[in-house]
Amino acid sequence: MAEVATVMRVSKMTVYRLVHSGALPAIRVGRSFRMPERAVHDYLKESYSGAPAR
Repeated sequence: MAEVATVMRVSKMTVYRLVHSGALPAIRVGRSFRMPERAVHDYLKESYSGAPAR
């Protein structure tokens, strides 16, 4: 969560909210969550409205 929060430049709580709402796919491993790096980058790309696709 902390690493994803750093990449997204948001708080860890925001990442938890995104995961629990289903906006950001994740799997639970023990007591922690794991997210595919591609999923994080795809979410960020889709979140920027009007941003040109690269």
